[in-house]
Amino acid sequence: MTTAFPTGDLWVRRFHPAPSTSARLVCFPHAGGSATFYFPLATALRAAADVLVLQYPGRQDRYEEKGIETIAELADQAYEALQPYADRPLTFFGHSMGSIVAFEVARRFERDGEGPAHLFASARRAPSAYASENVHLRDDDGLIEEMRKLSGTDPRLLGDEDLLRMILPALRSDYTAIETYRATADAVVEAPLTVLTGDRDPRVTPEEAHAWREHTTGPFDLKVFSGGHFYLTDHIVELAEILAG
Repeated sequence: MTTAFPTGDLWVRRFHPAPSTSARLVCFPHAGGSATFYFPLATALRAAADVLVLQYPGRQDRYEEKGIETIAELADQAYEALQPYADRPLTFFGHSMGSIVAFEVARRFERDGEGPAHLFASARRAPSAYASENVHLRDDDGLIEEMRKLSGTDPRLLGDEDLLRMILPALRSDYTAIETYRATADAVVEAPLTVLTGDRDPRVTPEEAHAWREHTTGPFDLKVFSGGHFYLTDHIVELAEILAG
């Protein structure tokens, strides 16, 4: 049986469609991130999974759309967008803000039926591990400084003033969403949960990473990589092997 996917889908990108594989991996970008960030990972996994990458409003080909300023709305819309693809098991991988979006989308799937086969949360403290942050309240220069500090943005973009100013509205919306997000300690999923973190991540302590354990009733694992907040760019092959497994 062939599944008819929506044409002109604004939310979902498939760089290497693999309709014959038995599972689908859904990737959720970080704050300010776009679908193309996951192109290397999708390439590494093209023989193992049908990789779907979300494209949030306000960036790249969705530049003219207004960014979403709450995790709840972002998760609601992502959940609806993924319905046509839920005909086979879904595995979720989120990085940074994407970890929280993936967690909340997983909760919606479980609320309404069958949840994801596995949830991977990367470079983000646990949902209930609160920290006071105000990046979304800074001026444009303050946002740009945060991008430089985390070392996850192409240096060529940081050097292009015009392009940089174009992405700032989406970045501010994302930071507003993630910095105003609150979850209670009893917010949980049933899915197996693997947390991945860099050993030099300035945004996630080991304790905050391990606190994810309280947010699943299923099996839990924690994997630590060498590197900072964007450790995964240096560990694509290793990460692909973990996800394929």
